[in-house]
Amino acid sequence: MKSSVTESPAMVVRYIVLVLIVALALVPFLAPKYVVNLLTEILIFGLLAASLDLVLGYTGLASLGHAAFFGAGAYTVGILAVKVQCTSVLSAVPAALLVSIVLALIVGFFSLRTTGIYFLMITLAFGQMLFALVHKWTELSGGSDGCSLGKRPLIQLFSPYFTVDFGDYRHFYLVALVTVLLAFLALRGLVRLPLGHVAVGIRENELRVRFMGFNTFAYKLAMFVISGCFAGLAGILYMYFNAFISPEQLSWIMSGKILVMVILGGVGTLYGSILGAGTLLLMENWLSSYTERWLLILGSIFVFFVLFAPEGLVGIIRGAAAKWGRK
Repeated sequence: MKSSVTESPAMVVRYIVLVLIVALALVPFLAPKYVVNLLTEILIFGLLAASLDLVLGYTGLASLGHAAFFGAGAYTVGILAVKVQCTSVLSAVPAALLVSIVLALIVGFFSLRTTGIYFLMITLAFGQMLFALVHKWTELSGGSDGCSLGKRPLIQLFSPYFTVDFGDYRHFYLVALVTVLLAFLALRGLVRLPLGHVAVGIRENELRVRFMGFNTFAYKLAMFVISGCFAGLAGILYMYFNAFISPEQLSWIMSGKILVMVILGGVGTLYGSILGAGTLLLMENWLSSYTERWLLILGSIFVFFVLFAPEGLVGIIRGAAAKWGRK
């Protein structure tokens, strides 16, 4: 009897996730364009928040420059399309991921030599440096006018009769859904590998892990680079979705917004980041349509979560599921 009680909350969660995935797959065939586009944006920012949660929740590194990797992926795709006339997804995506990885490697190599508030400030400084670069380098990035993608690409699979049109909001929603699900599974698998376990050990007590013979700097750098890669992937999806990006998407405000998504959903859960991104974007859209002071309300909700629900939405859901399981 005891085992069934403890297993029931987990089983409920699995059923809910399965039903949710099926419902999300049916969205483009049933919902209007506005709803589909909003859910696409939630998926993209959910992936971005999950990439930050990889270093914040599992390695204990709070970064305020994560938008730089997001912007690196997006700007690389845009610059290749406009300046080099490279519209092939199979060429642009690996190049953009490589740029995001190299940038994360450089930022991590220098910033990970510090800890705590110093790490946060250095990542903030690197993020603002990239923001200033794309803002001033008008010839390459478009400066304050931003970077436009132009025509969205077409992908022909198996035959000319099966085409994925990135310009069709239904097609791109399904592309984003599949990409985010695969990325999420990859992140979940990663944290269950020895790399993920060592990262958690570093978060709990880095000195003890170092005494056990592990090169903690190398492990932190690996997690940071992988996180930057997935953030770059989110930027690529955003560029293909929005067909435009501006320097503001690389600023510390965007990095702070990503951090809020992670805390709102639940730090160290990954899927909580998607919940946090969805909640924040939905509240932004809903509150802004009713009042000009929506930021004040949004800030109050965030303060409530920090004070009374530190485990975020995931903690609330887990508590409710456990209570239901006991009953």
